[in-house]
Amino acid sequence: MDARFLYPLESCKIIHLLRHGQALHNVEAEKDRNALLSPHLFDAPLTDHGHQQVEKLRERVVSSGLLKRVELVVTSPLLRTMQTAVGVFGNEDKQPNMTSSPTILALEVARDRNGVRPPDMRRNVSEYQTLFPNIDFSQIESEEDNLWRPDVRESEEEILARGLEFMKWLWKRPEKEVAVVSHGIVLQHMLYVFANDCEESIRHELCKRFANCEIRTVVIVDKGLV
Repeated sequence: MDARFLYPLESCKIIHLLRHGQALHNVEAEKDRNALLSPHLFDAPLTDHGHQQVEKLRERVVSSGLLKRVELVVTSPLLRTMQTAVGVFGNEDKQPNMTSSPTILALEVARDRNGVRPPDMRRNVSEYQTLFPNIDFSQIESEEDNLWRPDVRESEEEILARGLEFMKWLWKRPEKEVAVVSHGIVLQHMLYVFANDCEESIRHELCKRFANCEIRTVVIVDKGLV
């Protein structure tokens, strides 16, 4: 065993990064990228295959004991991510004898790249609250989506800044094991925040593109505490 570092547990957090299951706009974009501009794909939902992916991951999460260990689930407030978050980590009567499931918290900073593409625009919070009564929307300040702009696409630099903002917010949370349900490009940029601390080969593997419903686990360390 090539053990290079030892860190006290209190200086570490375990983060499970999960991209949403296959959604309708993913399928349509494979046929024609211009489909991503279609208003018919507004806040695209999971496909039937996406729901199947979620079910399979749910089985893995339960059998591995991960569901019992995760203390908080942070989700992007878009339909496809919340369907994934609830399907994988929620109770939703799938296990009537399960007395508790982790809090699921919707957070704007975890949402997909903003602007131009209708699949990345969210619905009003009140509509989501009806669809997902077990998700906590208290951290979302605006009822309507005031972040999505029809004529300006968010830059990668802005997404990276969001990733840094999110990781700072997450570090201040008391929970030690957290799941984050978000979108491929956003998850990659969350990982880029720490990429320079890794060897090149590890960085490449860690920050590669996420597949639909792929979960990737990392440990982050506050070196100021060690």
